[in-house]
Amino acid sequence: MIELRDIGKSYRMGEMEISALSGVSLSVQKGELIAIMGPSGSGKSTLMNVLGCLDRPTNGTYLFEDREISSLSDDELAHVRNAKIGFVFQSFNLLPRFTALKNVEMPLIYSGIPAKGRTERAIPIMEMVGLGDRMEHKPAELSGGQQQRVAIARALVNDPPLLLADEPTGNLDSRSGAEILNILVDLNKRGVTIMIVTHDHDVAVRCKRIINLKDGGVVGDQVKA
Repeated sequence: MIELRDIGKSYRMGEMEISALSGVSLSVQKGELIAIMGPSGSGKSTLMNVLGCLDRPTNGTYLFEDREISSLSDDELAHVRNAKIGFVFQSFNLLPRFTALKNVEMPLIYSGIPAKGRTERAIPIMEMVGLGDRMEHKPAELSGGQQQRVAIARALVNDPPLLLADEPTGNLDSRSGAEILNILVDLNKRGVTIMIVTHDHDVAVRCKRIINLKDGGVVGDQVKA
């Protein structure tokens, strides 16, 4: 599904050039469940942004489903993000004025799906994540765990083959975090490829593969037997 070859990413800060990734090479097969770990500043979030087509690498090759990402236009990248990749963030990133259902429907608006079709696709996803009775609630009326379930449903509503989760349990208590992790593991069993950036050892041990970053490079890549 994914092939990174000697990926580098650097940023200019005034007179200085900061290297966030350097020489990152890895492959991701369809159906994997991967944890990406490393200390602060190791390049985890930058790698996630590159994988999610939110940021272009400075150098190297990124193949996603055999397409060279760096050759795509901005519009083509936007289509890949919307149709092929689901994003789950630590801070949920829900729109506070909209109901849970409307938040989940949002990616379908950008896909040009009519209103009736959006609702028909969103409701089963919300029921799958256990929020069938919370669809008309706004984010402020939901617990942190419920808000993250809405975010997961939103990420899945376009049926993407890849789900990227950045510290998805980071703002949750241990019980809610365990429930969210169970949902992600179940989704992986259904065939969704999932990559999780995490500091949480309890999250990492549930994954089938752990990639460790340090100083912008891969220093460990462990696949469980």
